[in-house]
Amino acid sequence: MSSTLFVGSLPYSMGDDDLQKLFAPHGSVVSARVVIDRAMNRSKGFCFVEYETPEEAEAAVKALNGTEVEGRKIVVDVARPKEDRPPRD
Repeated sequence: MSSTLFVGSLPYSMGDDDLQKLFAPHGSVVSARVVIDRAMNRSKGFCFVEYETPEEAEAAVKALNGTEVEGRKIVVDVARPKEDRPPRD
């Protein structure tokens, strides 16, 4: 299992510090980054959180998946690597 999590359905108001506070009780957070839409200069509503160990990541999934944060039910799951994509013409 990976130690990186994908978190979706985030409130747009959440920042990196808010993520750190939300996920820290479940283990040692290495990084927590909200993905930003550069054109709109705002959150895309998802992020990636990395823990030191896969066990900590698993604990966070169990504890936080489906919980409500600022009125939105968040989705927390193990991040999967990007699939190979065909080259663009």
